[in-house]
Amino acid sequence: MKTSISILLILLSAFTAVAQSPDTLWTRTYGGTTTDWARSVQQTADGGHIVAGWTASFGAGGHDFYLVKTNSSGDTLWTRTNGGSSLDGACSVQQTADGGYIMAGTTTSFGAGGYDMYVVKTNGTGDTLWTHTYGGSNEDYAFSVQQTADSGYIVAGYTYSFGAGNQDFYLVKTNSLGDTLWTRTYGGSRADGAYSVDTTADGGYIVAGWTYSFGAGTPAYANFYLVKTNSQGNTLWTRTYGGSSEDWGYSVQQTADGGYVVAGETRSFGAGMKDFYLVKTNSFLDTLWTRTYGGSGDDQAYFVQQTADGGYIVAGYTTSFVAGGYDFYLVKTNSLGDTLWTRTYGGSSSDYAWSVQQTADGGCIIGGYTNSFGEGGYDFYLVKTGPDG
Repeated sequence: MKTSISILLILLSAFTAVAQSPDTLWTRTYGGTTTDWARSVQQTADGGHIVAGWTASFGAGGHDFYLVKTNSSGDTLWTRTNGGSSLDGACSVQQTADGGYIMAGTTTSFGAGGYDMYVVKTNGTGDTLWTHTYGGSNEDYAFSVQQTADSGYIVAGYTYSFGAGNQDFYLVKTNSLGDTLWTRTYGGSRADGAYSVDTTADGGYIVAGWTYSFGAGTPAYANFYLVKTNSQGNTLWTRTYGGSSEDWGYSVQQTADGGYVVAGETRSFGAGMKDFYLVKTNSFLDTLWTRTYGGSGDDQAYFVQQTADGGYIVAGYTTSFVAGGYDFYLVKTNSLGDTLWTRTYGGSSSDYAWSVQQTADGGCIIGGYTNSFGEGGYDFYLVKTGPDG
């Protein structure tokens, strides 16, 4: 009997080692019986977390904005849906200075076109204060929102309604009530798409995405595309990064030295079919260094953040190092982009990380979606780690 118990304990220990990275503190799923995708997570001022994405399990339409507030242990405090009778999905959330939340995404339920940017402002308990749509008669998508120093908001995405090409970067500046102050488009004669915006120390903005109009890959392939603006959205500099194949930028942040770090995917460089691609620039967008991370499969980075030690944390997914079809993939680097450690999280099916933030305890909160665990086809999936992932 003792021998049987010992064997069982060994097997359980082995399973735990495979199923969970060494410094995982907890994991949670949120959602219903159909499809729920998380796209953005942040730690909140109370030590808990706010997660945004979209749900087909709850709400009024085909899918709706889905907002989940948790405590520090990942237990649900409340959930909210927002949207209409058609399709509405959130891609970005931030806690605002008043303790509420701002979400940005896309709607087919409201607005002027087939798809419009959709921004929702809530109070601290997720109750809606106002909503706004932005766009024209064609399709317009929002992927990133940040509160600005004047208590307004900056929203980034791309537009088929306005601009020089068939698709352009689209930047919308609002006041604190979501009323439009100005809009800007950036791009060339082909397709250009923005996925991320950050406020900069000089009061301007940095916008990242991809371009088929400019760069080494054009016109057949996309390159990273960075646009630096002043406070009115007027262009100061633009740069492209990448090679002769596909390179897509998804996340940008201003760094402590006044420069920028951009993360995305590359087919031009690296070890596999696609690799994480990290580009560090100075304040004028000149390249300081580039790095790739990944293996022989598909590895795609969606989010980067500078960490308290001056290094970086990068999150996305991998098929190179997996328990299932796709797994969360987390890469921690030093200030020069050299790898300190990597971690995977997930189960026997597919798990995609879209967002990461360093938390007050030095660990990380990672958000995305899973069909390895949970109730439905896909569910929101949160992973909380310690300082070593």
